[in-house]
Amino acid sequence: MFQSFDASTAPDQGPPRLAALRAEMAARNLGGYLVPRADAHQGEYVAPRDDRLAWLTGFTGSAGFCAVLPGIAGIFIDGRYRVQVRDQVAPDFTPVDWPETKLGDWLATHLPDGGTVGFDPWLHTAGEIETLKDRLRTTSVVLAESDNLIDLVWPDQPVRPAAPVLRYPTDLAGEGDEAKRARIAAILRDAGQRAAILTLPDSICWLLNIRGADIARNPVVQAFAILHDTGKVQLFSDPEKFADLGPDPDIALADWDDFEPALRDLDGPVRVDKATAPLAVSRILEAAKIAIAYGEDPCILPKACKNDTEIAGTKAAHLRDAAAMCEFLAWLDSAAPKGGLSEIDVVRKLEGFRRATNALQEISFDTICGAGPHGAIVHYRVTEGTNRPVRAGELLLVDSGGQYLDGTTDITRTVAIGAPSDDQRGCFTRVLKGMIAISRARFPVGLTGRDLDSLARYHLWQAGQDYDHGTGHGVGTYLSVHEGPQRISRATDVKLQPGMILSNEPGYYREGAFGIRIENLLVVRQAADLPGGDPRKMLDFITLTFVPIDLSLVDATLLNQSERDWINTYHAEIKAKIAGRLSESAREWLLRATRAI
Repeated sequence: MFQSFDASTAPDQGPPRLAALRAEMAARNLGGYLVPRADAHQGEYVAPRDDRLAWLTGFTGSAGFCAVLPGIAGIFIDGRYRVQVRDQVAPDFTPVDWPETKLGDWLATHLPDGGTVGFDPWLHTAGEIETLKDRLRTTSVVLAESDNLIDLVWPDQPVRPAAPVLRYPTDLAGEGDEAKRARIAAILRDAGQRAAILTLPDSICWLLNIRGADIARNPVVQAFAILHDTGKVQLFSDPEKFADLGPDPDIALADWDDFEPALRDLDGPVRVDKATAPLAVSRILEAAKIAIAYGEDPCILPKACKNDTEIAGTKAAHLRDAAAMCEFLAWLDSAAPKGGLSEIDVVRKLEGFRRATNALQEISFDTICGAGPHGAIVHYRVTEGTNRPVRAGELLLVDSGGQYLDGTTDITRTVAIGAPSDDQRGCFTRVLKGMIAISRARFPVGLTGRDLDSLARYHLWQAGQDYDHGTGHGVGTYLSVHEGPQRISRATDVKLQPGMILSNEPGYYREGAFGIRIENLLVVRQAADLPGGDPRKMLDFITLTFVPIDLSLVDATLLNQSERDWINTYHAEIKAKIAGRLSESAREWLLRATRAI
């Protein structure tokens, strides 16, 4: 099993650790200290060594931070985690709704007489600190760069990961690393920049066509890199990880400790992404009087726009994964009514079906399997201590995915165990209507995911309902299951472009009762012209995910004809693409599950 069911934290661990941190703060005359979720690479997922927020607080969500003051420790969490955080942290930590409450405002309120708040410049970006300083400008609160105080009070902190690095085949990448380096170097030359600092592991892996296993569920390599305008790269990591790759005259491999001296030796201007690079990078360059040209990581957008080879591989991975999902859902349909299943049983069985493909490299994240009220915990992870029976009359939300060499998958299906209530069916159908609206969207070139987000929420809003997460995130190609910069969210200004892969996952969550989410992956493409349409370029989506939607949860009276047609056409495609890949019993289930409505 890739997934384990151990609880990695416990609420009672937090208070003594908080006391140790406060003692270190007092010794340094600090009135506060910031503990982010992020590591020096600003990834959503972190290695055990870098899981400082979880170590201190017990909170294991993928986003958030803690602001520790002498009298209060605020843990800032967004709408995905407001149920989860209450179960994971001790009363010594005070949950704060974020981003509704801004850190600067909170600090000003709780430090009315001012004070010095420390932070590790390797764990915060220049943009983040710049924004915070702007909010504190009229207060007496001062920010001060500091050593990492968590590392000083964490006695058994794990070591840095050092998994072997693998070469990613060009026939799956669709472009060799030499061509990629030349293409990105040309961007730098056109901008008059001599080099770019790369700190995002997935950007480095994409650029160099390498993969690793430094972060669970994400086949990335932890490293820093300097890309020069010549196309040559200086790479900083643990050199022993690269032993199987052999030398490359255009890629100079060095140890982590060589990164800072290399920064000081650069000629400017040097591109630095203030949204992703640690503030420490800017400080080192400034001290060496090297000109900084702030700009986006030059790999982010090219990586997001998948080429034809990557899209073809992703389609193949999704068909393989869909067959495993259908085998799983057929099993669940047969086994659940008999009783005796738990959430852990379901997770184990699903991973088993994916492993049976003989192509699974990893799961793409810990499977979210929430029965009944656990479904309302948006990123719920079952443990031995929380494991719940799968009971008749409840909904079961299963959000999961696989890492295959040719693509990364992410799919959510919510199914009824037994006969659903009219209330459950109504909520599910409103979520489905939003998912269909995004799937069918046709929109002008130049729009962002922000412009589409409300399409998924409209019918929920009409019923006085909503959900507290974005509608969609970007997805990599055998890389991170959550990839930027593309999103379908109110919090984005990134224009959608052909080749971008996104999730489409509206939901609805009723605390203490049930959760609903339906998720497919989509890829943006150039839309075909329509007869009589204006001569303007338009985009639309291709669906990548082919797994039936639970029709027992669909109230057809709430659907219009075009929505019924979409479901029937989608289910017909599933039969055509997937039926031949299934066992006889799963094929029989599929024919029932894709009946016309």
